[in-house]
Amino acid sequence: MTEQTALDLSHAAMEAAPGDGAARMRFYAAMADAELLLLLEEEPTGDHLSPQLFAVEEGQFVLAFDTEERLAAFAETTVPYAALSGRVLAGMLSGQGIGLGLNLGVAPSSILVPDDAIGWLVETVAQTPDETEARVEALHPPSDIPQGLLETLAAKLSNAGGLAQAAALVGVTYQGGGRGHLLAFIGAAEAAQPALAKAAGEALSFSGLEAGALDVGFFEVDDPVASQVVRVGRVFELPEPVRAEPAHPAAPGLDPERPPKLR
Repeated sequence: MTEQTALDLSHAAMEAAPGDGAARMRFYAAMADAELLLLLEEEPTGDHLSPQLFAVEEGQFVLAFDTEERLAAFAETTVPYAALSGRVLAGMLSGQGIGLGLNLGVAPSSILVPDDAIGWLVETVAQTPDETEARVEALHPPSDIPQGLLETLAAKLSNAGGLAQAAALVGVTYQGGGRGHLLAFIGAAEAAQPALAKAAGEALSFSGLEAGALDVGFFEVDDPVASQVVRVGRVFELPEPVRAEPAHPAAPGLDPERPPKLR
């Protein structure tokens, strides 16, 4: 039996609580972060993909699977496919009137995601946080943090291996009296900071909170504030960076600067 994937677990939680918006958000967050195998008509050519289209009563759909075993179980033969993230696939489909059939008939997370939900997902992951400057007056342990936000942050940061040395969520009081919560990254390279800030913003969007704010800050390892952040905050584990493999041509969908195109 295939081990349950992150999509299986989040889908089960969503199905168990159909009225829980937070559970539904966490499923879409898992889908955006997952590597999906898109079923193709033919092998990719350059950055162009030709996905198989399936027409059902609800409309047209492409099919994708979150493991090779599930793709093989559905196809029952060798078929061409492209591996790309859920967010890249959603960007390809958005505005095309095409939905996504995910793990159809071969996994507990079998579901048809309609084209309007694809469009919503693209809009959500496209949001970027605003930049402001504020001086921290005091740090304190976080309080009244929804469990859904903690779970979504943990899932997002599990993909941040090598981008920072540590991350922690703390309560913060700013000069002037403002209070809130700060997700502090320690030892993050400057080039990685926009991606980390965006991941934090997505976590807030996908947490299911009707309203809320989460500030993001970056601190050097030798900054005195960094040690205080780790001491009083809720620390998230960041995985060890994956060792680089020898360079080779990127498959369609793996280069964020050159997303694949439908044809």
